[in-house]
Amino acid sequence: MRASRLVNLLLLLQTRGRMTAAELAAALEVSVRTVHRDVEALSEAGVPVYADRGPHGGVRLVDGYRTRLTGMTADEAEAVFLSGLPGPAAELGLGTVVASSRLKVLASLPPELRVRASRLVERFHLDAAGWFHASEPVPHLALLSEAIWESRRVQIDYEREDKKVTRLVEPLGIVLKGGVWYFVASTEAQIRTYRVSRVVAVEVLDEQFERPADFELATYWSEASAAFERDVPRAVLTIRIRADRLDRLAAAVGDRAVADAERLGDPDPDGWLTLRLRLDWPDEVPGQVLALGRDVEVLEPAETRARVVALARDIVERYSPTPVG
Repeated sequence: MRASRLVNLLLLLQTRGRMTAAELAAALEVSVRTVHRDVEALSEAGVPVYADRGPHGGVRLVDGYRTRLTGMTADEAEAVFLSGLPGPAAELGLGTVVASSRLKVLASLPPELRVRASRLVERFHLDAAGWFHASEPVPHLALLSEAIWESRRVQIDYEREDKKVTRLVEPLGIVLKGGVWYFVASTEAQIRTYRVSRVVAVEVLDEQFERPADFELATYWSEASAAFERDVPRAVLTIRIRADRLDRLAAAVGDRAVADAERLGDPDPDGWLTLRLRLDWPDEVPGQVLALGRDVEVLEPAETRARVVALARDIVERYSPTPVG
């Protein structure tokens, strides 16, 4: 509702010129206090609006300010507002820019398209992060983004799993994948991907670099992601699981792994189903299986079964008041 009210306020100022806060409040059917808050919101969004004090004062736009947009269809207008993700934009340092651009586009649309776009904003919200995952701190994201825009070399301190390293890189692009930020950069004649949350220091240098003419971020990311998924170590195991617990299995190991699982026969009379799964990251499999408790049993391979048993014994021993024999 507030987005629509801000647009109506902007349109009133465009068509009528200077208006007092009381006149605006009457026209919008809100309080004068609300008008003052909305004027402040317009100003923060980059709209050149200001208030003159005194008996002949009022609220007005800078002379000559207009928002115009022609030729946009209803579907295009809706797509514009679906594509704006406030959270990621704010992390990139573009939160105010996105808010301003959406407001200006909304104000410049014909009335019938404005209604549809406003309705979409009220009824649809996009959240890029996964469940139960707090956003990773990315204090250097905006600085990296600025270096990418300006094609400037950057020196970073990067926290790897084993140690911290310093790298001189030429940043080429930023990607948001599953709520996690990555940046792609050229270094030592190779193109590599870095997780932004592991960057602990950034120094943007005065040196500019020439961006590779044949580099396409979307193409690189698609190919690199496919290669990563292809090369990740995998474990093949056979399990028994209650047929009505497949949703828990999917939550633990991923929907795709369960969808691709091979069913070895029909459920038995007690409702147990035998599956052959292919799972990424073998070292994590025993913990994932153990988290499902008594609803799942590893049948093969024997090595994985033994690791699950050993992990379970370690847990029992840790929580037991007396040593377990």
